[in-house]
Amino acid sequence: MKQLTKAEEEVMIVLWELQKCNVASIIEKLPEPKPAYNTVSTIVRILESKGFVDHEQLGKGYLYFPLVKKSDYSNQSINKLVDGYFQGSFKSMVSFFMKKNDMSLSELESVLNEIKKEKP
Repeated sequence: MKQLTKAEEEVMIVLWELQKCNVASIIEKLPEPKPAYNTVSTIVRILESKGFVDHEQLGKGYLYFPLVKKSDYSNQSINKLVDGYFQGSFKSMVSFFMKKNDMSLSELESVLNEIKKEKP
């Protein structure tokens, strides 16, 4: 799966939220200052070429929808982060975030309990 630019990620976040929408709806959800219509339209076409988005015709316009699940992209991004900055060690990553974010033991226990709930 290809990595997205910051602008592409912003558009994908809106698409994941709305599921199916036109360019104008994407622009509405983006923060100020709002990008130009042509800019967002170009980003959506790039996302289509990367295989993240597809469209269906609605009248003279298009409705766009994500092809890649947010969870799949998140997993790939986290794995790339862990591999690139923590030599593939999730333990090193958790340790880093604990130290840098002043995470308490009770917060860490809460995270571990959540993980335990998720695993079969």
